[in-house]
Amino acid sequence: MKIAIIGAGGIGGYFGGLLAAGGQDVHFVVRNRTLAALRANGLRIESPATPLHLPAVQASDDPASVGPADVVIFAVKLPDAHEAARLLPPLLGPSTIVIPFQNGVESAQILSQSIAPEKVASGVAYIPSAVREPGVIVHGGAFARLRFGARNAAQLPVLQAFADACRTSGVDGEVVADIKRETWEKFVFLVGLSAMTTVTRKPIGVIRSDADMRETLQAVMAETSAVGHAEGAGLPADFVANRMAFVDTLPETMQASMLHDLQAGKPLELPWLSGGVVRLAQRHAIATPVNRTIVAALKPYVGGTPA
Repeated sequence: MKIAIIGAGGIGGYFGGLLAAGGQDVHFVVRNRTLAALRANGLRIESPATPLHLPAVQASDDPASVGPADVVIFAVKLPDAHEAARLLPPLLGPSTIVIPFQNGVESAQILSQSIAPEKVASGVAYIPSAVREPGVIVHGGAFARLRFGARNAAQLPVLQAFADACRTSGVDGEVVADIKRETWEKFVFLVGLSAMTTVTRKPIGVIRSDADMRETLQAVMAETSAVGHAEGAGLPADFVANRMAFVDTLPETMQASMLHDLQAGKPLELPWLSGGVVRLAQRHAIATPVNRTIVAALKPYVGGTPA
């Protein structure tokens, strides 16, 4: 299967590396330092579960040189989504499906502003990973999986073929019937983790052990879950309680990638996380005071100002 990957970070680099090692025809569409690193040194994954070094990978900053793919994995950070979406048209053939594996619940809508909506599926990535340096991905090793689903029935054959390609390449990738619910299930937890670890500058172990911070974490997720319910996500009534129990199982040092971005002075995904909760809540006249406070507290850093 021919797979184009826009972005070679913690998601695109990791899963793209495994797919390439598994014999798929993988092309990375990247720029600048990442392109130079991939061309000079290949791609390296540092992982206790799936260590890998590909001395040579297919990488270009010109999507026209790649041409139409069967599947496009769209895996850039949300602040870069609109600009990166401009790279998509040369990668699209008659049956190409684009799968955004990004945080938030609005990626499909963002991409549908640049390409035909019927070509955009939905996807969710679960992986503790980060970029150590361009071309080097660090994976915590605990888990790594992709879940994706159709936004119309015509997408299913390509998505199933991609699931088959994942399986033969050792990637945990699966088509799910209710991708909207899957997306919101991740979103509720991610908004809570991102909001609280970033605003406090502390890992989850500190937050869950303090009564006030724990209550605030639960409130962030409760607001997000209420918006998801109004959006038709089909979340169960006990979902937030379930997520709080899950929080207690996490490594105490766990932090959200948004905190890493804050510490590095990079743009934050805040407008699509707590900011997205506030924006979507307005459609349904739902009050989201805790997420609004998170947005206000982190607003000075959204554009990339170091904390």
